[in-house]
Amino acid sequence: MKKVVMYTLSTCPWCMRAKKFFREHDIPFEYTDYDKADDETKRAIKEDCLEHGSEMSFPFVKIGDEVVVGYNPEKYAKLLEL
Repeated sequence: MKKVVMYTLSTCPWCMRAKKFFREHDIPFEYTDYDKADDETKRAIKEDCLEHGSEMSFPFVKIGDEVVVGYNPEKYAKLLEL
């Protein structure tokens, strides 16, 4: 199974839906709520987003080596071969 890592906002409805998608499909994932992170973590998230050609848009989902910006369950399923 590909590793899933997300950057989210704690109050973002699309971020909540992304988390729900992975939970409903029993896909383990890690996430960091950007708005609750310390300054060092926020800097690291910004750098990671920029390295992947994205501005600060949430949810920011990494599935293996691929990045999906925004809530896109069809793309998540395709990348995870569901």
